[in-house]
Amino acid sequence: MRRHAGNPWLVLLVVSLGFFMTLLDLTIVNIAIPNMITKLHASLDDVLWVINAYALVLAVLVITAGRLGDLIGPRTLFFAGVAVFTLASAACGLSPSPGWLIGFRAVQGLGAAMLMPQTLTIITNTFPPERRGAAFGVWGAVAGVATIAGPTLGGLLVTAFDWRYIFFVNLPVGVIVLALTVAIIPDLRLGRRHRIDIPGVLLASAALLAICYGLVEGQRYNWGTITSFISIPLILAFGVVVLAAFLVYQKLTQAREPLVPFAVFRDRNFSVMNWVSGVLAVGMMGIFLPFTIYLQSDLGFSALKAGLTMAPASLLSMFVAPGAGRMTDKIGGKFILMTGLLLFGGGMGWLALIAKPASSWQSFLPPLIVAGFGMGCVFAPLVTVAMRNIQPQMAGAASGVLNTVRQVGLVIGTAAVGALLQNRLVSTMTSQARARSVALPAQARTRFITEIQSSASNGIQVGAGQNGGMTRQSGLPAQAAAEVARIGQEVFAFGYVQAMRSTMLLPVILLAIGAASCLALRERAPKRDAKPGSPAAEGAGAVAAEGAGAVAAEAGTPGQAGLS
Repeated sequence: MRRHAGNPWLVLLVVSLGFFMTLLDLTIVNIAIPNMITKLHASLDDVLWVINAYALVLAVLVITAGRLGDLIGPRTLFFAGVAVFTLASAACGLSPSPGWLIGFRAVQGLGAAMLMPQTLTIITNTFPPERRGAAFGVWGAVAGVATIAGPTLGGLLVTAFDWRYIFFVNLPVGVIVLALTVAIIPDLRLGRRHRIDIPGVLLASAALLAICYGLVEGQRYNWGTITSFISIPLILAFGVVVLAAFLVYQKLTQAREPLVPFAVFRDRNFSVMNWVSGVLAVGMMGIFLPFTIYLQSDLGFSALKAGLTMAPASLLSMFVAPGAGRMTDKIGGKFILMTGLLLFGGGMGWLALIAKPASSWQSFLPPLIVAGFGMGCVFAPLVTVAMRNIQPQMAGAASGVLNTVRQVGLVIGTAAVGALLQNRLVSTMTSQARARSVALPAQARTRFITEIQSSASNGIQVGAGQNGGMTRQSGLPAQAAAEVARIGQEVFAFGYVQAMRSTMLLPVILLAIGAASCLALRERAPKRDAKPGSPAAEGAGAVAAEGAGAVAAEAGTPGQAGLS
């Protein structure tokens, strides 16, 4: 199986580069949100779909793609995934409108889903057992680097050029990975065959798409009728019904390798950690998405300055995580996880409380340090606790479920938080407009308030320099027009801060609930049949490493997280 011309460490380099691209795209897009809105004349819900199209396809197809790799060979699917991802990146950068960008982001998610599961399979079957630990360490570190590089590199590219270059940066990396894949990665044939649960994939896709569409577009249609008999409540109800049908179908097909094997949920720790993983994904999206927009649209930071403002949390998390992982092995993960979740939520709640329309980046440093320390205490213990008691023969399925739950949490979190943010922004801006419009001429006052109130129907504008969707008011003297513009900017600035605070309150509460849920964990693992060094133990450790790398990918996601 290892008879190939390449060096195992070169194989690791190649798959890590491919892995790096997919993780970078979960973080790099979020920092470009205001620039996309401004340059593409897009609305907030348009950009939410730019994030969700990628995460939704990745969430639904990652398990299926892993099994497909067993059927046709991991190198073949890895190569195909990199090719699809690279071509889709070029298409994203050339997109002329939000609709085209959303479509190509979905194709990007397909490429990421194809290549991501193959990376661990290739490493596991290329390195001998005695060297896999070091290989997994390097591979997992790639996730940490991607979380830091995403916001900073994205900020640099957007500041120097524009949003299109956050996609173009993937092109040279993708071409290099494709060339090296053919030359270095062995053509592994694993001899395992799996059933592809096509009905399960279709049902899960339809359910998630309906739920996410309803949440993202709800505010635009005032949570009512879209056209004819089709309404937002009907679409949401359809999504819930299809999701229930998916779960029933999975229950009936448990003996035939379903998309979600229910047997893994018999372990209490695994079930609790899946809940916490989903809560964490929603919480991170609910915190970083509005904060990223605030830094650029409200404070006027460049994309680079916004990325650097958030970098301390990711940097500290990267350094704290290894120590938290070692402590978990010694004393258990229950109280480390609880501490981490409370610190992360508390730090971000502190940040929301001190945010003002004229804050400086230095004022955010203390809460971000607290939040970053908390993040570092969450990711490694979460995967370790989740996978510790899973039997080796179920480890692959369990890892797939954990990754899928996290991606679904990101999708639902993006949609729900986006809907809440838009709803609160309309309310707070309307309130601000009524209070501040008394200083305007009588002939401009009514129109000013009306435009604020109706801005939701076209999607709230939150790009850099935006004022919430208001147009220039014609027919006014120059001095009066200037006063309208100034008050409009104040309405947006103060209204957005108020909306952001109330929006971030929900994820902070969710993180506290997640921390309390950790009380249900069992600290002592049952005895295992597999001894250290045995193939079964190595397999379980490999999958735990996979989960750790993927979870770490969310550690510094500003809006992803991914947002993306």
